Amino acid sequence: MSSARHYLAVDLGAESGRAIAGTLSGGTLTLQELHRFPNIPVRVFSALHWDTLRLWHEIQQGISIASRGCELSGIAVDTWGVDFALLGADGALAANPRHYRDPRNHGILEKMFASVTREEIFEQAGIQFMVINTLCQLYAMKLAGDSALDRARTLLMMPDLFNYWLTGVVRSELTIASTSQFCNPRTGQWATKLFAQLGLPESILPEIIGPGQKLGEWNRIPVFTTGSHDTASAVAAVPAETRDWCYISSGTWSLMGVELDAPVINAESLELNLTNELGFGGTTRLLKNIAGLWLLQECRRAWSASGRNYSYEDLTGMAAEARPFLARIDPDAFPDPGDMPAKIREWCAAAGQGVPETPGEIARTILESLAFRYLEVLESLERLLGRRLGTIHIVGGGSRNVLLNQLVADITRRRVVAGPAEATAAGNILIQAIGSGQLADLAEARQVVRRSFPVEVFQPRDTR
Repeated sequence: MSSARHYLAVDLGAESGRAIAGTLSGGTLTLQELHRFPNIPVRVFSALHWDTLRLWHEIQQGISIASRGCELSGIAVDTWGVDFALLGADGALAANPRHYRDPRNHGILEKMFASVTREEIFEQAGIQFMVINTLCQLYAMKLAGDSALDRARTLLMMPDLFNYWLTGVVRSELTIASTSQFCNPRTGQWATKLFAQLGLPESILPEIIGPGQKLGEWNRIPVFTTGSHDTASAVAAVPAETRDWCYISSGTWSLMGVELDAPVINAESLELNLTNELGFGGTTRLLKNIAGLWLLQECRRAWSASGRNYSYEDLTGMAAEARPFLARIDPDAFPDPGDMPAKIREWCAAAGQGVPETPGEIARTILESLAFRYLEVLESLERLLGRRLGTIHIVGGGSRNVLLNQLVADITRRRVVAGPAEATAAGNILIQAIGSGQLADLAEARQVVRRSFPVEVFQPRDTR
């Protein structure tokens, strides 16, 4: 391995963004958060938008801070999945990008299935059906007669947009393209037939390129594609050594799945509503999207609005002291923002269950319900694959939640390995290092992760 090199990961999540510097030297990676900023959507009338230009400003701020201290060998951007921007003929935004929770998407799946069946869509795209998917958003635009779609000449997923602004190069990176529901995971190319069947303009789709490629430069600093979907970067940094494992990338969303050599597109995976997303090194991430800690984030936001300000540590501590198994909710039954504590209480009352009242009880109900949902997904993956998955790797910010980690171990009866919490930034940087030639491949990158970041192991307890 060559001498020390410095990289910058720009990691944009659905709640916040960070610029994180990484130094790779002597087979170990050290990370330092340099810049953190909120990612707050903006509502205009009924439409929900991302504050895209503010994010671009913060990205530039992060790069500026990182550039003061060292010579950077690379920059790469990763973001959440599915959202996109449309560019007009002049290369400027045709409209401000919408948030995946925009209400225009409601009910769109049934309308889409009237033109193309569920089975046909899954055969071409292999993606879990959710109204937030890029395909659904575009079809909603078409049905609404949105003039931005008429003016569009190019579609760029969110990290591709920021790469374009950094380098002037128009490309779509493979891992983020695979979240769209119009990228064929078998070929790694756009599902243009599906686009045509829905009357969408395939001329707006740019060339797809893989992660770990140099796109261009920003002020003489190389800009790389990485696992531009944040989950792809996070999974690249899972410190696994065997094949009997699954992962949970735990944050606003919980993405739970396995790493495979090829997609699984068949009647059973369709019935289970699973996703085949593409990863680094020719891998496929067969996974399930689960509404994750967003439920707790929304509760925290509601309590803050009423003058009760709790940190996540406060809420976890209160949850640990709260009565166990008071109620069990479906985490995916709460897709829209709003007064989440009230929604959860109403849902439990309607289901004839105990009703959590205190912040601790509500927080515990959320965490227990997530653990039970993980068990359901784990069992469905094992049935589909025909093998037992003995270890659950939890990575991302949610891996810091000790109570949730232990609940997952107890309820699934599996060994849980928690960490690294900064898996997305680590994976982002390690893929850059592979692209620059400092590392050889994914196996070497995971060796670096195991040397660099401590993990915490949770064994199932006998809770009978």
